[in-house]
Amino acid sequence: MDFSLTMDQEILRDTVRKFAQNEIQPVADELDKNETFSYETMAKMAEMGLFGIFVAEEYGGQEMDYVSYIIATEEIARVDGSHAATVAAENSLGIGPLYYFGSEEQKHKYLPALCRGETLWGFGLTEPNAGSDAGNAQTRAVLDGDEWVINGTKIFITNASTDITAGVTVLCRTGTRNDGKPELSCILVESGTSGYLAKPMHGKMMWRGSNTSELYFEDCRVPKENLLGEQGHGFYQMMQTLDGGRLSIGAMGLGGAQGCLDMALKYSQEREQFGRPIARFQANAFKLADMAMQVDAARLLLYKACWLRDNNKPFSKEAAIAKLYCSEAMHLCADHAVQIHGGYGLMREYQVERFYRDQKLLEIGEGTSEVQRIVIARHLGAL
Repeated sequence: MDFSLTMDQEILRDTVRKFAQNEIQPVADELDKNETFSYETMAKMAEMGLFGIFVAEEYGGQEMDYVSYIIATEEIARVDGSHAATVAAENSLGIGPLYYFGSEEQKHKYLPALCRGETLWGFGLTEPNAGSDAGNAQTRAVLDGDEWVINGTKIFITNASTDITAGVTVLCRTGTRNDGKPELSCILVESGTSGYLAKPMHGKMMWRGSNTSELYFEDCRVPKENLLGEQGHGFYQMMQTLDGGRLSIGAMGLGGAQGCLDMALKYSQEREQFGRPIARFQANAFKLADMAMQVDAARLLLYKACWLRDNNKPFSKEAAIAKLYCSEAMHLCADHAVQIHGGYGLMREYQVERFYRDQKLLEIGEGTSEVQRIVIARHLGAL
């Protein structure tokens, strides 16, 4: 059993780590404070090749494995959750559905610009009354001649209302199945389409440097060719997408936990009380040890799930386990890191305060921690 990274993966890790430290870390606090999406750092991440990492070169991607994509996301998250969210959402939720379920025409039309980072794409799943109950989507699409007519609302959609957003994949009700349940399909809606409005959301607690949106569809008409894959396969497509997306959230949790450990260790070795560094006190040393244990365990679980995916083995249960564990590992690490910083950990002057806020989304987004436990229990046959 080989736990070592390939040479290419090590080079990628080191390159992205240096980039994150030199280009993102110096501006992350200010972007968070002003709740600003940075097109400058977006362009720099695009130059780094951080979009379309796992996409075939034929469509403009890097054609690397999923482990490599997760490593890159982890290293970005080690310094800032907002930029990691932009990378993760664009790759797994924006590019992913188009790449895995799109027609050749759709792939060639949209993927090259997305992989170059020139454009972004949203993943329109969540609604005001359909969060964990994603199958209860109320957004409707009716086929009228050669066009789909869409009406409804989506909320909390990442990357959907920037100046460079090209469009969004929308989960819609398109009919009723034979068993009486809603027929769900995914439809592509380009930015600027009549009857479609994407509105940025502000006042967030976390990921304040990322773009989050509300989407409104009012008699929005798109060509029937904008159907993604087969009609009625939308829920399956979304769930398959979320399996990969959960690995992305796991990477953000892992990177964030590692970042908290880095900050806590550095601070505790520099801060002195009672004549010695506070790291020398057992209460703090044990916290650091627990954080290191959580980070190592999280990395093993996440990389295993990615390895299964790369080797075309079932990974849905392992993705849920990794997402759950990495999210809660960052919860513990952020809490310990703030405690070690004491009163300073409550101040924006110290980045650990931002990590503490950013962490909470990981236990909610792309399936809450409670939903992950349901998924795992079902795989075990307990539910």
